[in-house]
Amino acid sequence: MSDGRVVIVTGGGKGLGRAFALDLARLGCRIVVNNRVRDGQENSAEQVASEIAEAGGQAVTETSDVTAPDAGERMIARALSAFGRLDAIVFNAGISGDAARFHEMSPENFETVMRTNFDSVVRMTRQALPQLRQSGNGRFVYISSSAGVYGVRGRSPYAASKGALRAFALNMAIEEARKGLRANLVMPYASTRMTGAEAYEQQEGPLSPASIAPFVSWLASDACDLNGTEWIAGAGFVRQVRVLESIGARLPGAGEELAAWYRENAGSLESFGPDHTMAAHAEEAFERFLTHIKTQ
Repeated sequence: MSDGRVVIVTGGGKGLGRAFALDLARLGCRIVVNNRVRDGQENSAEQVASEIAEAGGQAVTETSDVTAPDAGERMIARALSAFGRLDAIVFNAGISGDAARFHEMSPENFETVMRTNFDSVVRMTRQALPQLRQSGNGRFVYISSSAGVYGVRGRSPYAASKGALRAFALNMAIEEARKGLRANLVMPYASTRMTGAEAYEQQEGPLSPASIAPFVSWLASDACDLNGTEWIAGAGFVRQVRVLESIGARLPGAGEELAAWYRENAGSLESFGPDHTMAAHAEEAFERFLTHIKTQ
């Protein structure tokens, strides 16, 4: 991937985003490093861009807060003014929010996390579609979380935002495939500031962000034609995530006792059978369901 592809990395100044930006640049991509600048803190995006330049790569910075309505437009404009095109976006920016059980949590906390982790990504995806379609090999890499699949105690807005992101990304994979775009998700297990890791652990430990960065780089490349796939990645190891439906059983008639019915049919209700392939989209899942119940 040394053809000078132009990639935006949101939240690219630290942790996972920094690792993704550095690896993409190593492969010859030209990078727009986005990271907001907090009051009293150094410009982390500028630091990463300097690292890339020192290694012989090309990078520019963009410091919008992703929640700003025009943040995506600013990043895209920065890519076009600096490099003349846009080929891929790694949607990495995100926050975990305050830890609390849902009934103890302020509505403001929930809304802030959703606005950062989900709303901003939807808005930027919309703003970037014209350029990514024009690329011919546009790539969206959405950085999600296993919390969006399984839930996580004390982080309901984080889990909800990542679950919504997951559904949205899968829909983009379906809708934009005909335009040559590919959209995939990565759910990292990594030591970052968000997970409370020290700086050494972030850069050098077994769960370092750098250990999964090459996989993200590949998903952002025109050499990768995967679409609508989901991956857990950590410690230099990846595995695919799929949603499956069990064999199932026909419900009993009216008035029959459900507890006994469930015990009798637990094998089919909880078993995924020999042909539990994942449906490509909801319509296919529905057709499979109708076909199956006709045989029962």
